[in-house]
Amino acid sequence: MLLWLGEFLTQFYTAFNVFSYLTFRAITSTLTALFISLYFGPKLIRYLQKMQIGQTIRDDGPESHLSKSGTPTMGGLLILASIVVSVLLWADLSNIYVWVVLFVVISFGAIGFVDDYRKVIRKDSNGLIARWKYFWQTVIGLGTALFLYYIAQGPNETALLVPFMKEVLPQLGIFYVVMTYFVIVGTSNAVNLTDGLDGLAIVPTIMVAGAFALFAYVTGHVNFSNYLNIPYIPLTSELVVVCTAIVGAGLGFLWFNTYPAQVFMGDVGSLALGAALGVIAVLVRQELVLFIMGGVFVMETLSVILQVGSYKMRGQRIFRMAPIHHHYELKGWPEPRVIVRFWIISLILVLIGLATLKLR
Repeated sequence: MLLWLGEFLTQFYTAFNVFSYLTFRAITSTLTALFISLYFGPKLIRYLQKMQIGQTIRDDGPESHLSKSGTPTMGGLLILASIVVSVLLWADLSNIYVWVVLFVVISFGAIGFVDDYRKVIRKDSNGLIARWKYFWQTVIGLGTALFLYYIAQGPNETALLVPFMKEVLPQLGIFYVVMTYFVIVGTSNAVNLTDGLDGLAIVPTIMVAGAFALFAYVTGHVNFSNYLNIPYIPLTSELVVVCTAIVGAGLGFLWFNTYPAQVFMGDVGSLALGAALGVIAVLVRQELVLFIMGGVFVMETLSVILQVGSYKMRGQRIFRMAPIHHHYELKGWPEPRVIVRFWIISLILVLIGLATLKLR
């Protein structure tokens, strides 16, 4: 929006030409989302407290979590609002990829909102019934995958980029739709499972989004993409603004979500953020790198799968509790230790993911 305004005003005062620079808009997108989060955060927390929209804690979880009962939740609304407003202000709204990401963020956020609403307002412990949650995730994820396949302009947009391998670039064809669906829905649920401790999910999300800002920039820049031998996809450059908005919104939310948390994001935040990372990974052709950089999300998800599978097949549990962050808590690790160590692991994995740009 402001890009168009800047282009109009440039004819009267050339200084407004700065609005056309992607790097400038990326920085202002981060700061805008951060400011919105910091300014409206306390207001939202007070409103949630007034409406008694508090988190319900599982009785079978770590005892240290019982004190968190009643902590305001659905703080993901703050994250989503910050992202959407910042993107609408600073991104090039003629770019279809921007609208695809906004659609996915808002749609998955709506699913999470219904789930949270039923849990904390209608006091339905089951929330949105699982089959309906996955049904709507499937509708949105599959619909997005089909749309992206339909609008693909060339082979670069549907090729699978294999990390560390320069010459391996297989065409996915219709399997692009299948992969896109699983990446979006899978990442959405993986971030949701990770969101169990104060700040545990938001910091890896910030790190991965920041890394994808770099991936989007080089993928959408013909010289950099040729130099790094990665597919050149012009439309991805504008996703830098989207990624930096996620970073800014995440940092602002972390201000209130850091241990001990004043607010939780709820499913409205975690489902939307995970889906956003998934669809951005697809658009910049870095699905496999997302698997590396989002290793903490993968680890949390696998721990749940293994726990459930082991109990059903053998009648025995592998971990004291799943997701795996609860396992370490029950082993006696203080919550901040678990959180920070998972952050460190996430940082290492993100750096490895970034290294794939050059190590090919």
